[in-house]
Amino acid sequence: MKFVRYGQAGAEKPGFIDVDGTLRDLSGEIADLAGATLDPSALAALMDRPAADFPAVDGKPRLGPPVGAIGKYVCIGLNYKDHAREVGAELPKEPVVFLKATSAICGPRDEIVLPRDSETTDWEVELAVVIGRKAKYVDKADALSHVAGYCVTIDVSERSYQNERGGQWTKGKSCDSFGPLGPWLVPASAVKDPQNLGIWLEVDGDRKQFGSTELMVFGVADLIAYLSNFFTLHPGDVIATGTPPGVGHGMDPRQYLRAGHKVECGIDGLGEQQHFVTTD
Repeated sequence: MKFVRYGQAGAEKPGFIDVDGTLRDLSGEIADLAGATLDPSALAALMDRPAADFPAVDGKPRLGPPVGAIGKYVCIGLNYKDHAREVGAELPKEPVVFLKATSAICGPRDEIVLPRDSETTDWEVELAVVIGRKAKYVDKADALSHVAGYCVTIDVSERSYQNERGGQWTKGKSCDSFGPLGPWLVPASAVKDPQNLGIWLEVDGDRKQFGSTELMVFGVADLIAYLSNFFTLHPGDVIATGTPPGVGHGMDPRQYLRAGHKVECGIDGLGEQQHFVTTD
């Protein structure tokens, strides 16, 4: 079972994709894939039900972000050795933490919209971790028990806003549409090892990024334990765990997104995203 939210932006309904690929509606059972519904035990209870208990959805509606009411979108920078090297940064001794505004979140096939006067918008495919159970001062050994599931995200980044406009990175990371999530939320119980997943991204069919989550500097369990020492992680919070090498900013010459580009990306077992780039 792969959990989704479907429908028009801002009015998505909860659902899931069954083993036959049929979209089924969960709105008669839960209000949203958010809050207490994301507790691993609550997701397991839904998964134990026969798929036929839930009505099939006709057509092919838009898929939105697979998690609702996201409180925090926490990002980790420079978390792959080769990525740190390609952008000329030292390997961090502790996780590099910053926040992306939740207003940047969009669906897995929505347009990526270049902000006004943007010239240096870049791509960063990442494994996203969705918290399902409150986490505060947790140990690494217990950290993964707080995970609802995993999905694909892109930390879209306007590099000049990020690096040349002073202050912190947030304004280069938070433009509308700069946080696509999905297509699905795959429950943690269905992901055997989050540190052994292939991850890739293409622009106009040209593969730019390819790697494996095994090459993270700080793994998922490390990140949850670390972050929970600074602030409480609540159900629905998202952690974007860093990107492998191949970002446009690290190339020679540098490459950036332009209107008309097609961006596709995916992670083993977690599905694929597809976006067309437009201008604001």
